Amino acid sequence: MTQRPDRLTFQLAYGDCDVVGIAYFGIYYRWMERAYTTWLYSQGIRSGEMQEQLGILTVGISSGATYIQAVKVFDELTCQVVLDRIGASSYVVGYEFTRDDELVTRGQMTYACRDLDWKKAPVPEKLRAVLESLPAPRFDVPKGG
Repeated sequence: MTQRPDRLTFQLAYGDCDVVGIAYFGIYYRWMERAYTTWLYSQGIRSGEMQEQLGILTVGISSGATYIQAVKVFDELTCQVVLDRIGASSYVVGYEFTRDDELVTRGQMTYACRDLDWKKAPVPEKLRAVLESLPAPRFDVPKGG
């Protein structure tokens, strides 16, 4: 499988799962952060150096995940980074986790831009252009349970 900068494919191991071999809910956050920061890096932006590169800091202000299907040890998953929304001073990045091209988990993280005094700042044009290069979501997330 060919890797793309906005897509990360990995295989679950026992350390990702609970005692019965089902993926522990918290592991998705690790993969969301990894997919996002490695994608940003591929675009020439280091999340830990945005202050120097863009004159802003980004802070995570909200996150969540919807678990649609159980995944088990040794399943191969793909995490696709997608653009959910860009506002004036914040943006929402989505994460579509698929197994065999079927959605199993949908995550999202909201980031707010702050200036060096921690006041609300606009999304810089360079960051906005990079975010706009992300694909749109492919899947509708089921509502309810």
